[in-house]
Order: sequence, then structure tokens, then C-alpha cells
Amino acid sequence: MRMLLPASVFVLMVSVGMSLQWRELVANWQRLTWNAWLRLLLATFLVPPAVALLLARILPLNLSETAGLFMVAAAPGAPLLTRNLARRGFDMHLAASYQVWGAVMTPIMIPLLVAGAAKLYGRDIWIPPLAVVVQVVEKEFVPLLVGMALAHFTPSFSKKAQPAINILGNCTLTLVFVVLLWKMGPELRRVTPWVVLAAVLLLLAAVASMRLLMSTDPIGVRTLAVSNANRHVGLALLLSGQYIHNRDALPTVASYAIIVALLMLLAPKIFRQKEPAASVAPA
Repeated sequence: MRMLLPASVFVLMVSVGMSLQWRELVANWQRLTWNAWLRLLLATFLVPPAVALLLARILPLNLSETAGLFMVAAAPGAPLLTRNLARRGFDMHLAASYQVWGAVMTPIMIPLLVAGAAKLYGRDIWIPPLAVVVQVVEKEFVPLLVGMALAHFTPSFSKKAQPAINILGNCTLTLVFVVLLWKMGPELRRVTPWVVLAAVLLLLAAVASMRLLMSTDPIGVRTLAVSNANRHVGLALLLSGQYIHNRDALPTVASYAIIVALLMLLAPKIFRQKEPAASVAPA
């Protein structure tokens, strides 16, 4: 089971890479102004952690629950959105561009965010940026580049194989997710309604911050909003266990994972609406 989860994510990321073009990824970055980049940074890396800390003050969360919620808020860019929503009114290339940018920024921002939050609780915690780089490269960049290389050098094979690879990855991931939920039954039964409420409010804050701060075309706004809500729960759990030494954060992280999985299923219906034909360039 330990090998199946990273293997399924790897396969899905290869599938994503097989459907992307480097020019499209770069074009999304070039369209943003410096002001838009700053607002993107604010919506992605600053608003969610600030909301998590605020919720910890307002709601009766213990230290383990607070740590789990904060780590989820500090870790954007889960590598599972792009392919699943590609044909449902979302911009696949924009989601991939956002994920790559978030992955580049993650080794810089997470250590700073965790160190700053730890000071509020009288603790000194430093996550080595290189440790985050290794995780990002292994889980995201390598399979994405493999998929893009396959699409470039073997286009006919990639076009035929991509649907099967995507189905294999999704089926394996679903199986792993069901088994993990069954094994986590005792831990999940300890989750309080306050943790569930905090996870829902954090997700809503991630969606709202992107919709309020980013001004782009309607499809782009909804893509960024859902991408921002899709936090990297795997990375959050790994870092909370290794560097914050808080293994009891699992129920909180798992609660957010379940809620965001529901969002992925419902997003096409939630964000489906009549949109104007004209697009507004990023401010």
C-alpha cells in the first residue's frame, strides 16, 4: 500500500504531462503582470495559512489539530486536479501552470511560513528547503517531464496510451483511498465537528481568496479557485510528521482530503454557470 499511493500519483502525473504543451504553460505565465503575480502569491501562500491560524484562535482546536490544519494551508499544489477536470469547463494548461509555479515556490514559502507560525507558539521549527525540493521534484516534476517527453518523442503512442494510463492511475488511486479510509477508521472517529468545520472554512477561504484577488477570464478564475483549494495533503502530512513531530495531525489532514475530494466531484456543477463570451485580461 505504501508503494501504490506514490505509484498511482506518478502515473497520473505522467498522464497529465502527456496532454500538456510547454508553450501553453509558458504562455500562461507571460500573461500575468507583476501585480497579478503578487496577488497570486497572496491568495496561494498567505491567505490560507492566515485563515488557518485565525480558525485555531476562534474554534476549540487542540495543538495537533491546529498543526494539521496549518500544514494543509501552507502546502498548495496537489498533483491530482488537472486531468480530472480537464474536460469539465476548466483550463487544464492554466491548472498545470499554476501547479508548476506553486511547486517552485513551495520550498521557499513553506519553511518561512512554518518558522513564522512556530514563533507564535514559542517554538523554533525549521524545515530545510532542500527536503521540500526533493519531495516536489520526485512527486511532481519528474513524472510531469516524463509525460511531456513521451508526448514529444512518441506522439502517436502517447495519444493512444494516455486514456488507459489515466484510467489505471485513477482506479489505483481510488482503491488506495478506500483502503486508507478503512484503515483510518479509528482515527477518523476521533475527529470532532470543529475539525470538520475548520476544514470546510479553510477550503472556502482558499476558493474565495482566489476569486476575489485574481481578475482573469471566468474559466481561468474558477480553475485557479479550485486549484487553490486542492492543497497538497500528502506533503502536509509528511512534513508535519518529520519536522513538526506531530503525528496526531493525521485526522485533520484526512478530513481536509475527504472534503476536497468531494469538491473535485462537485466542482463542475458548483461552478457551472452562464459566462460572458469576452475575457478580461489579468489586472
